[in-house]
Amino acid sequence: MAERPIRLLIADDHPIVRDGIRGMFAGDPGFEVLGEAGDGAQAVELARSLDPDVILMDLRMPGTDGVTAIKRLAELGIGARVLVLTTYDTDRDVLPAIEAGATGYLLKDTGRDELTRAVRTAARGEAVLSPSVATRLLGQVRTPSDPLSARELEILRLIADGATNREAAARLFISEATVKSHVLHIYAKLGVNDRAAAVATAFRRGLLTLDDGR
Repeated sequence: MAERPIRLLIADDHPIVRDGIRGMFAGDPGFEVLGEAGDGAQAVELARSLDPDVILMDLRMPGTDGVTAIKRLAELGIGARVLVLTTYDTDRDVLPAIEAGATGYLLKDTGRDELTRAVRTAARGEAVLSPSVATRLLGQVRTPSDPLSARELEILRLIADGATNREAAARLFISEATVKSHVLHIYAKLGVNDRAAAVATAFRRGLLTLDDGR
């Protein structure tokens, strides 16, 4: 008796990308594409109604993004494995997706054979990572994050409170240039590129609490 095909749901905001992914599985009896979603919210709704085995999930989509959708799937107890398929492999993309519960993380330059193998692996509940992502995660494990200094934490709390660099400088009695330098160091240590990401990462890592930023 033939095995049941692996049922797939494709979530990406670009129709051309969805068509390309669907085409990779066309004609292969081992897979069945059940549907397509243009954002994370639609992916969650289709996952509830279609019951796919694997969801191929983009991360940066308008409306509900991929990480939020992954978290929502877990909250709803939906058993589909999520295989992230995206263009980005930065810390700010990789780590939240893995922490949210993604089974795998691949980049969109992945070839057809590698993608189909990855889907089979994910369907079994086994982790699958592109080489660059695996290297990045290993680096996180082997190289502990450089801790923020007391001054950097002060500035981060002020940022969370909505203070500009100039306002932070005035409150700490230091120059605006010094604040800018500290902010750049904070970005580098947290692996982020902007103030909002710095605050979000700091909360996630427990560097800030709900009492901060009020």
